[in-house]
Amino acid sequence: MSAVKSGRGLVLLMALALLFLSAGSLEARESAWQDWGYVWKVITLQSYNARLVILSTSLLGIASGLVGTFLLLRKRSLMGDALSHATYPGIGMAFLVMLLLGGEGKWLPGLLLGAATTGLLGVLMVLAIRNTTRLKDDAAMGIVMGVSFGLGVALMKMVSDLPQADAAGLNSFIYGTAATMILGDFLLILVVTIGAALASLFLLKEFAILCFDESFAASQGWPTFFLDLAMLGLVTAVTVVGLQAVGLVLIIAFLIIPPTAARFWTHDLRCMLGLAAMVGGVSGWIGSSLSALFVDLPTGAVIVLVAATIFLVSMLFGPARGVVPRSWRQARLRRKVGRQHLLRAAYEILEGQQPDVAEPIRNLPIALDSLLTHRSWSAQQINRLLRTARTEDHLEEAEPGQVRLSEAGFGEAARVTRNHRLWELYLIHYADIAPSHVDRDADLVEHVLDAEVVNQLESELQDRPSSLEVPPSPHFIDQRAES
Repeated sequence: MSAVKSGRGLVLLMALALLFLSAGSLEARESAWQDWGYVWKVITLQSYNARLVILSTSLLGIASGLVGTFLLLRKRSLMGDALSHATYPGIGMAFLVMLLLGGEGKWLPGLLLGAATTGLLGVLMVLAIRNTTRLKDDAAMGIVMGVSFGLGVALMKMVSDLPQADAAGLNSFIYGTAATMILGDFLLILVVTIGAALASLFLLKEFAILCFDESFAASQGWPTFFLDLAMLGLVTAVTVVGLQAVGLVLIIAFLIIPPTAARFWTHDLRCMLGLAAMVGGVSGWIGSSLSALFVDLPTGAVIVLVAATIFLVSMLFGPARGVVPRSWRQARLRRKVGRQHLLRAAYEILEGQQPDVAEPIRNLPIALDSLLTHRSWSAQQINRLLRTARTEDHLEEAEPGQVRLSEAGFGEAARVTRNHRLWELYLIHYADIAPSHVDRDADLVEHVLDAEVVNQLESELQDRPSSLEVPPSPHFIDQRAES
């Protein structure tokens, strides 16, 4: 819970930072804002550099959303962080190797190949530590992340001190330099995005079973280790091609934020993949466009802040797990539970006034004091429940100090009591729960019983007097048997 709260606090801080960046002084905004002709070129993708960066970051966002979804469901979100830090020493090593081979050392494909190599080695080290020791994933990822980044810093210091070696610009991979992207970078990101989409499509079932139940997948004969490697290979590919766009520090946010935002909107894996890809693509498009319009805004940081804003909106208003819809559903459930408790209490009081079970229950006035003592309600609670019942037309006018169920309320009270008794009988006869303890267990379930479950209970208890009328309380039957 503390991790969730800290994560929400981080998102709020990023959202405030975005507002601060976009709401500076008027003079600064006027100086940083481009002329309207350039704005139109950026919006319509007429500018070559802007078009290249926007399309590249959008494709990177789509790939990050797809791959990050499986990483999130696999509960390895920090694996991307460990992997991205593990790529840092590979850049320095690749630079040294290319210098030794007589090159200039800054050939981008060679640098990315070195980053991918050490990134894969970092992933293998995490898996080796987890599978051969008693350490958990978080400890293994923390060790690899810290050691890799320390090694990368040491190598970069060595490279910068080499005579006649121009290592300027290598540290730009930490934060990304999207403005320097060329057509080859776009094509590389396009290939990785297509590969991630095809892998998500053709390995959806395998990745899903691996994410939700690895033990079951292994028991069914699935090659879980190789599936794990394939998934982490996709993460490595997305991380490496995203180094130049958003940098190794922010690529982890690009991998985690889109799927977590999509998680608030749906419970279906296919929909979640589509939404995560859309959130990543939109974040890349809007963030790179804002970075092109405002000269002083770094592309990677703005993309992450845009994604964080989408996450914040999703966390608040997402229909599946959003804070506002969940609070609304909980409030509705509390209101439903309170109404059903009131109606069942009224029906049980009417039953007590007519002890002859052979006679039908009559709808008589009920003393308010009997309702207060029936479930130990306070005066404030009973007044709130009675107001709710009147607004729902379950009560009608009665004398002071009394309440009376309306025709609709009496019918609803009989239905609620009947469902409660059906569940009690089922628990007594099939779950071996004592009649003196079954009321509490039934009370936890009865409020979510639908018509299909009630029909199933009736079929299970067809030899019981429950087909047409409200069955008698098992507590009353048990007391009569003891007497």
